[in-house]
Amino acid sequence: MLFSNTSFIGIDPTAGERPITYAVVDQDLGLLALSKGDINAVLAFAGGQKSAFVAINSPRRPNQKLMRQENIRQALTPTPTPGRWTSFRVAEYQLFQHNIRIPRTCAEIEACPKWMQVGFEIYNRLGQFGYQEYPQEEAPLQTLEVYPHAAYSVLLGLSPFKKKTLIGRLQRQILLHTKSVEVPDAMRVFEEITRYRILQGTLPLERLYSAEELDALVAAYTAWMAATKPEQITPVGDDREGEVILPAPTLKPKY
Repeated sequence: MLFSNTSFIGIDPTAGERPITYAVVDQDLGLLALSKGDINAVLAFAGGQKSAFVAINSPRRPNQKLMRQENIRQALTPTPTPGRWTSFRVAEYQLFQHNIRIPRTCAEIEACPKWMQVGFEIYNRLGQFGYQEYPQEEAPLQTLEVYPHAAYSVLLGLSPFKKKTLIGRLQRQILLHTKSVEVPDAMRVFEEITRYRILQGTLPLERLYSAEELDALVAAYTAWMAATKPEQITPVGDDREGEVILPAPTLKPKY
């Protein structure tokens, strides 16, 4: 598939009903858009694409209770302890074994946090626009499930700093910059930090993106990886309830 006219979109619905952050990169990882909007505005943008891979920081669907089935549990390594892990999705269990912890997904939609419910709606409505579940050979419109903490963990090779902290934001933006995503080099912030600015409380943080923007950006990067370098990504989970796509060819035992 040629990607010259393909958009790679990352959507972060974790704010719930508040404005949703989304990022768009092109085939060269040039930044086309980094914005916020309500669900209708985000869907209108994604729905207007002729060719796009959309990565969403949310489970694809509620927990399908697969971890309660003995044949599925026995096929996992390590095999879950009897009576435990039954409320997890397969992907959540597998990531937990690598010390990557992501939110658990409930089986009932109403019991899921609001941001997950927003995520379910985004997947469903994009499906109405013709988007198919990744991977589909030659399909011009595809969606994939990602999770930013997991993506940053496998890209860094360790668990990242907390995303809301200054050092956590710096770490994430520096990483994206090293991966050729068109974002400002966060290290330049330090060049403009002076004693006077610190005392005046005027730190030059305008070049540093918010946690939500950085989460949307790593989702867009993962979408780009999944489309252009599928041999360098790792899916975890069971596609019957949702696979989490990770932007790394192999996983470390622990992060």
